[in-house]
Amino acid sequence: MSVDLNWFKSSYSGGEGECLEVAPTPTTIHIRDSKLNPTGPTLQISPTTWTAFLSAPARPAPGRT
Repeated sequence: MSVDLNWFKSSYSGGEGECLEVAPTPTTIHIRDSKLNPTGPTLQISPTTWTAFLSAPARPAPGRT
């Protein structure tokens, strides 16, 4: 079964091609990095996992403040 996904670009994606896109469905959140290959592989996670990810506090990368 093929499903047409509606992809949304992250508001944090810059104008130089670095793009993270998500396509939510009722049972799965699809995530892709579209800067090199928008038809390439996707990461698929549950809505519960997505909510936990979005709720996690942001931490700076090591060595950054």
